[in-house]
Amino acid sequence: MEKKSKIIVVLGQTSTGKSDFAVEIAEQVGGEIISADSRQVYKGMDLGTGKITKKEMRGVPHHLLDIYSPSKIFTVNDFQKMALKKMAEIIERGKVPIICGGTGFYIDAVVDGVIFPDVPPSKELREELSKKSKEELLKILIKFDKIRAENIDQNNPVRLIRAIEIAKYLGKVPKINKEKSKYQFLKVGLELPPEILKEGIMTRLLYRMKKGMIKEVESLHEDGTSWKRLETFGLEYRYVALFLQNKLKKDEMIEKLYTDIWHFAKRQKTWFKRNKNTIWIDPRNEKEKSKTLEEIKKFLG
Repeated sequence: MEKKSKIIVVLGQTSTGKSDFAVEIAEQVGGEIISADSRQVYKGMDLGTGKITKKEMRGVPHHLLDIYSPSKIFTVNDFQKMALKKMAEIIERGKVPIICGGTGFYIDAVVDGVIFPDVPPSKELREELSKKSKEELLKILIKFDKIRAENIDQNNPVRLIRAIEIAKYLGKVPKINKEKSKYQFLKVGLELPPEILKEGIMTRLLYRMKKGMIKEVESLHEDGTSWKRLETFGLEYRYVALFLQNKLKKDEMIEKLYTDIWHFAKRQKTWFKRNKNTIWIDPRNEKEKSKTLEEIKKFLG
């Protein structure tokens, strides 16, 4: 029987410290990190996505960051192909691939080997759906694919419409294939108590505001990214774009953004908790982290 190459996955909600822990693992096992974040692939979207800095990388190679223009569409299919290619290259170099991120759909695409059909865009369906509100679109998606509806950005009409388009074309959820993977995965999830996570989300949000998140969104618009496109990225980009268009006051923007990030974090938790084969740890607990690092080393042999 062919020996399977081993991959580490670090996942969890926003603001739980995934990037720092992934770097710590990489330093101890000789790893390279593949980002599994649907927005960090875009150039110039740094503060708004909480992208790791060069200093925070501590010399550990990171992949699938800053590879796409914000004007282009990056799909889960693109991520799946690129991540698999990077995994093979990292293993070829004798290093350990570490997938790290909070986009559950992207992680599942690689770990579970989801088969994505080539679904062509439907102009008629898109025109029909574009007349509906976000709430109406979400209700339609729930009927087709409840699982996808739990993890999607529910304030992003473009993603909602595309998800409905795929589900309607297929008539069912994409088929899962768990037999053909030539890799063995160990998943580590970071989890904080709700009150601590809430506090962390607000602290991080205010810090990024102070560091120039509004200026970042303004620069993206000046460089040619439309307000409409910025809004489709959801969360930080949506609300800051609305503020810059004078559609929201600053305090209102921060309040709405904080609430939406918290709702997003709850959806992330629902998505990740579906899978029972994950080691869950509190990142504040050094004992748990040390024990998990030992588990990882044992898994890698």
